Amino acid sequence: MQEMQSTNPVLSRPDAWQVDTTQPQYGQGQQYQGQPYQGYPQQGQQPYGYTDANAPQFGQPGQVAGRMTIDDVITKSAITLGVLVAVAGLTFLFLPTALIFPVWIVTAIVSFGAAMLVAARRKVNPGFVLVYAAIEGVFIGAISKAYESLWDGIVPAAVLGTLVAAAATLAAYKFFRIKVTDKFRKMVMIGTIAYAGVLLVNLVLSLFGIGNIFASANIGLLLLISAIGVGLAVFNLILDFDFIEQGIAMGAASSESWRAAFGLTVTMVWLYIEMLRLLSYFRR
Repeated sequence: MQEMQSTNPVLSRPDAWQVDTTQPQYGQGQQYQGQPYQGYPQQGQQPYGYTDANAPQFGQPGQVAGRMTIDDVITKSAITLGVLVAVAGLTFLFLPTALIFPVWIVTAIVSFGAAMLVAARRKVNPGFVLVYAAIEGVFIGAISKAYESLWDGIVPAAVLGTLVAAAATLAAYKFFRIKVTDKFRKMVMIGTIAYAGVLLVNLVLSLFGIGNIFASANIGLLLLISAIGVGLAVFNLILDFDFIEQGIAMGAASSESWRAAFGLTVTMVWLYIEMLRLLSYFRR
């Protein structure tokens, strides 16, 4: 089977989607590794070395308990995004204006570190996922309040735009049967890394007071850059959908649904921020 890949840092581990191999599986073409047969049994007795608990059922594929399903992914994603939205709403309502910028910077750094930590872990802790969602919620609440203070009504428009873009991407992926090829993955990965590099350089320059790439650019270039960001976020959503679909087909453990929810949350946050940026340029 083709190796699964994703540009999403959470879903890019080579050993993501762990299959539970601790339970015996007997099916067609599988061998029973029990004790050898020791002669003919007496009438009414089980064969020597076999018991009801370990007797294989030949010809019927075995079932592994606790496999990830699409319902698991939807439920965990709803929980994770629900925590994020709730915390973001509280932050938006009650965060003092004077603390917007420092909270914005601190939570951005912490949430980025948390995402990298999850990407490095073999198993995802559900509690840690929800803690990350809360931290990311503070970040989203702070950045949303900053944009709303400059452009009234931009936050509801950005939320609506994010939901519409995500829904349209999922519909296109399912109904048009979009095939994710290795070439497509590589192109999206290169574009994502390049775009992230530009944003990182701009952030460092801004923090040290050297300059701001976006502040000195004309509106046409800003719209182009933001449109590229939205497009890359949408392409990453497609990769995430494909990656999750492959994980379900491979029989990943049900606990991996938290990793899927985490990865989708990271991409949705990125898409929302790009929507905010794009709408702000139109408002100018």
